[in-house]
Amino acid sequence: MAKTQRWRRGRPAGEETTSVEEEVDSAEVSAPEETADDGPLDPDEDTDTAPDVEPEGDHDVDAELDVDLELEADLDPDEETALDEGEDLPDDLADDLADDEDLYEDGLVQPTYEQPTGLARVLFGGRNPAEVVPIQLLQAAHAKQAIGTAVAMGLVAAIAGRPAREAGVVLLTVLVGQTILGWHNDIVDRQRDKSHGLKGKPLAMGRLQADTVWYAIVVATLLLVPLSIMTGIRAGCLYLAAVAVGMLGNIVLRTGFFSWWSWAASFALLPAYLSYGGWGGQAVGSAPETSIVVLAALLGIGIHFLRAVWGLVADHEDGWTYLPLKLGLKLGATRLLALATLYTVVITVLLVVMGAKVGLSR
Repeated sequence: MAKTQRWRRGRPAGEETTSVEEEVDSAEVSAPEETADDGPLDPDEDTDTAPDVEPEGDHDVDAELDVDLELEADLDPDEETALDEGEDLPDDLADDLADDEDLYEDGLVQPTYEQPTGLARVLFGGRNPAEVVPIQLLQAAHAKQAIGTAVAMGLVAAIAGRPAREAGVVLLTVLVGQTILGWHNDIVDRQRDKSHGLKGKPLAMGRLQADTVWYAIVVATLLLVPLSIMTGIRAGCLYLAAVAVGMLGNIVLRTGFFSWWSWAASFALLPAYLSYGGWGGQAVGSAPETSIVVLAALLGIGIHFLRAVWGLVADHEDGWTYLPLKLGLKLGATRLLALATLYTVVITVLLVVMGAKVGLSR
C-alpha cells in the first residue's frame, strides 16, 4: 500500500524539482510496476482510494505539456540553425527577392526608412530626412564648397570697396552658381559613385532621381541669370560663363592630364566678375589686374588638387590618368595633400598681397 499511496500523491503547487517531461516519463514507467506488484485490489480499497486521486494535477500536467509543445513548435532550433547557417532559400522566394532588388535599382521601388523621433519628427512632419527631397538636394549640392566659395567672394567684394548690398548679391549669386555645379557633378558621377559604394551621395544611393535634380538645376538657373546681371550685364555674363565652364569641365578632359583646365579658366573669370560689377544692369566697371587673374587661375588649380586627393583610389580603379593621380602615385596621397595645401596657402597669400598693392581693377 505504500506504493499505492506514493502513486496517488499529487505534486504540490510550486514544486519545480523535475521537468514536465521527466514526471510524465516516470509516471508511465512506474504505473505497470505497481500494478504487477500490488496484484488484484480489494473492491473496498478501490472505493476508498478513488476519491483520493487528484485529477487536477493530471490536467495541469497535460496543459503544461501542451504549452511546451507549442513553444517548441514556434521556436524550432533546427529552423533557427538553418537560417543562421545561411541555408539556400527556395527558388520562388529567391526569385521574388531578386525582382525586388531589380525594381529598387531601377528606381521603381523606393527604400523604406526608419521613422524619426523627437525634434526630427517635428521638423520633417514625421518623415525620415532621407525621404525629404529638399534635404537630399542640399546634400547633393556639395554645400561646404558652395558656401565656402560664396563667402570668400562676398568678403573679397566687400574688401574691394563694394557696398554691402552689392557684396550680398555677389555672395548669393556665387552660392546659387556653385550649387548648380555640385548638382551637375553628382548627376555625371552617379554611376561611378554607385559602383564604388560612396556614402552621402543621394543620387547614387537611390534617394534622388536624376530628373528631379535636372529640374532643380533648371529652376536654379532661372534664378541665377537675374541675380548675375543685378551687378551689371557684362559682369553677369562673365559669371555665367564661369559656371558654364565648370559644367563643361565635369565632362570634357576630366580624366586626363589637362583635367585642371576648367578650374583654372573658371577661377580666372571670377576677378573679372567682381571688377566689372556695380549696381544695376547698366553698371560698368573696369578690367581686372592681370596679376590677379593669373593668381586666381593658379588658385583654381590648387583647389582642384585638394579636391582630387580624396578620390584618388576610386579614380585609379576607373583608369583615370589625370595629373593629381600621377603625382599621387609618385609622392603618396599624404605628401600630395601636404604639398597641395601649402601651394594653395601660398597662392592665397600672394593674392592678398597683390590685391593690397595693385588693387582688383586697373
